[in-house]
Amino acid sequence: MKLLNLKTLALKQILKQLVVILVDFSMHPNLNDINQLKKTKMKPQNEHQTLESNDKSSRREFIKKTAFFTGGSVLLTSLPASIIAEITNTDDPRLIIETIKYNGASGPMIAYLARPKGKKKHPAVIVIHENRGLQPHIKDVARRFALEGFVALAPDALSPQGGTPEKPEDYLKTNPQTNGKVGCTGFCWGGAMTNHVAVNTPDLDAAVPYYGGQPKAEDVPKIKAPMLLHYAGNDERINAGIPAFEAALKEAKIEYTLYMYEGAAHAFNNDSNPQRYNKEAADLAWGRTIKFFKEKLK
Repeated sequence: MKLLNLKTLALKQILKQLVVILVDFSMHPNLNDINQLKKTKMKPQNEHQTLESNDKSSRREFIKKTAFFTGGSVLLTSLPASIIAEITNTDDPRLIIETIKYNGASGPMIAYLARPKGKKKHPAVIVIHENRGLQPHIKDVARRFALEGFVALAPDALSPQGGTPEKPEDYLKTNPQTNGKVGCTGFCWGGAMTNHVAVNTPDLDAAVPYYGGQPKAEDVPKIKAPMLLHYAGNDERINAGIPAFEAALKEAKIEYTLYMYEGAAHAFNNDSNPQRYNKEAADLAWGRTIKFFKEKLK
C-alpha cells in the first residue's frame, strides 16, 4: 500500500478535533498537540492483528474512559467470531480498502479506509465505533458506506492504548479522492463522540449519531452541522438526555431531525450482536442515514 502524506491531506479542523477527542478522551481538545500530524506519514498496518494481542491493562484504561462518556455504563461483550455478521465482502472488487497509520497526539494512530475504485471524487464519512473498538462489524459499515459512494474512514480509538488493529483520522477534507465534504457518524460510544465532534468542529458538514450520549446543553450552540439523530425506544438511560438536548437544539436553531425506533434496543444496528440487532430498525435508519449524507455532502 502506498504511503499517504498528511501534508497533502486537509481534514485539518475536523480531524484535528476528532483525533484529540478519541485519543485524549477530552471535552476540551488541545489543537496544539495535533500539529505534529502535518509532519507525519500514514503507513499501512497489518490487517491481521487481533484483539487478543492487546495489552489488557490498556484495554481496562480504555473501558474506564469509555464509562466516563457513557454515563458510567459500559457494554463490552465478547463475541465469538462465528456470529460476527458481515454484509459486504472484505475483498469486494468495487472498493479500495486500506489500513493506514500515522502519529497521533498520544502515539501511533491506526485507521480503516474504504472507498470506491476510480478517479471520481466522493464525499467523506468518518465512522466511529462502539465501545468495543474497531470490530469487523464497523469495518463492514465502512465498506457499506464506500459502496454507497463515500470515502469512509473508521478510526480505532484503542490505537493509542495498544488496542484493536485499526484507527485513522486526518484524511478527508481536501483529499484528492473526496469532494471536500465530510460527515461523521458513530454508534453507542461512537454516537456520543459524533455529538462531541459536531460541538467541537465548526467545519463538519453533517452528523449522524446513533443512540449516543448527548453533549451539555451549553455546548449545543457550537454545533454548525445539520444533525440526524437515531434513538432506540428501549434505551432508557440514553433517552433520558433527549429532552434537554432537543430543547437546546431548538433554542440554538440547529437543523436536526430525530427518529425514535420503538421496540428497538440500544445497539440495534449491530448485526454482530443477535441480542441487540433489530433488522427493521437498522435498515430504516441506514436508508435515512445514506439519504441524509447524500443530501448534505453533495
